[in-house]
Amino acid sequence: MKHVRLAAACFLVAGLAVSGTAYAQQGFNVQLGYFSVRGEDGRTENDVIAVNRQYLLFDVKDLSGFTIGGEWTFPVGEYLEGGVGVQFFQRSVPAVYAEWTYDDGREIVQEMKLRNVPVTATVKILPFGRSMAIQPYVGGGIGINMWRYSETGDFVDFADGAIFRDSFVGTGTAVGPVGIFGIRGRVAPQVDVGFELRYQWAEGKLDTQDFLSDRIDLGGFNALAVFRTRF
Repeated sequence: MKHVRLAAACFLVAGLAVSGTAYAQQGFNVQLGYFSVRGEDGRTENDVIAVNRQYLLFDVKDLSGFTIGGEWTFPVGEYLEGGVGVQFFQRSVPAVYAEWTYDDGREIVQEMKLRNVPVTATVKILPFGRSMAIQPYVGGGIGINMWRYSETGDFVDFADGAIFRDSFVGTGTAVGPVGIFGIRGRVAPQVDVGFELRYQWAEGKLDTQDFLSDRIDLGGFNALAVFRTRF
């Protein structure tokens, strides 16, 4: 609850800043890029993906993939910029049991799917000001991650070796920090293009009645091409 209250306060401050900003100075960013999940050796302790690797054959990095987002930005003086945005990411990966097969030798297959929709409130520092044609920036903020994780397919009951088909789903909201580094350049009077790296930290909670662990690591890198319209 403490993290949720902090996130709510950040979004309230962002809203108040927007209300005091001249309309003509605002902008909208379209973000297209690639989200790379944290590798197996860097994931949070007892993360369900890492635990699954003890029994299933798959590559953790196959859960990385395309992401798309949008962000409303507004100036806070010459050297600061606030933003409120949302991104969408969804990816699935097939997996097979490492040491179990059907009696006829066929693989026991299931699919893991991760979806995450982070809503972020951020502040960027523009060290050379917003009037420059080329604008590097750094910043950070907080994200509310609305996530869904599922495992669907064939499963082995480790108690008696029985094989059954089912689908297990976990959903939730996780709050965590976001770090930003980027650069953009003006290509038209009201248009900028740029490149941005974002790193997010967050951890979701799972039900151990359905999954082999009680947590899932939602952290990772976003590498984004950014197309910005100022108005």
